[in-house]
Amino acid sequence: MAVSLFGIAASARYAIDPPRPAGTGSVRSLSGAPDRGAEAYAVLFARRYLTWSGTESAAGADLESFTGGAMESDAGLVVPPGVVQNVLWAEIVQAREPLVGHHVYTVAAQTSSGGLLYLTVGVTRMSSGVLALAGYPAFVGPPASAPAPAAAPGPAVGEPALEVVVRRALGNYISASASELAADLAAGAEVSLPTNPLTLDAIGHPTWTEGSAVEVSVQASDTRDVRYSLTYELDVVRVHGRWEISAIQTDPRS
Repeated sequence: MAVSLFGIAASARYAIDPPRPAGTGSVRSLSGAPDRGAEAYAVLFARRYLTWSGTESAAGADLESFTGGAMESDAGLVVPPGVVQNVLWAEIVQAREPLVGHHVYTVAAQTSSGGLLYLTVGVTRMSSGVLALAGYPAFVGPPASAPAPAAAPGPAVGEPALEVVVRRALGNYISASASELAADLAAGAEVSLPTNPLTLDAIGHPTWTEGSAVEVSVQASDTRDVRYSLTYELDVVRVHGRWEISAIQTDPRS
């Protein structure tokens, strides 16, 4: 009787609250809005962790505010005297959230002596809302990547009048000729001119993309004779039988 009652109770418990497998946290994606504060905290730690001034005592001096009493004040970092390294830039390239409030960020850091390094940094947002380092960092490899796939071209525009407008507008855009470009812009178009004016050397045939956008590849050069191969997307509209440009590549308002 006792065994039977226990079995019935266990079956009811499993039906109401079935057991869930314990997750490893290695594949759960970061959900919801990014935690910008935690991201900045991880980048700041990575910059300080990888910046060495050449003196052993100073190697981990800037890490004490991260470590507290849970680990060594220098986060286990030991740098021999005379070894100098600076971080030229650092940014988040991957993020995951194995547990609610616990983030693991991969920080890419370009260093002066170690080259491009990838460091994972665990950051926990405590119940009080403050941020804390979640254990030691780890050096890892870069995010998986592959060569750029060959893109299938869209259908040709096939309208000489539109091709003329696209070529003229794009030439004026990359040369930052605002007054000339304005003649081809639709009413209300918001276009932000590039800060490095270029000279248009060659332009391909425009093709249609999704919607009413046109894509075209160009070759351009700057005042130092540095040459670039570029691709632009232009939103086009027909107004009273005339083609006009409503956007070029970006929306400066977003």
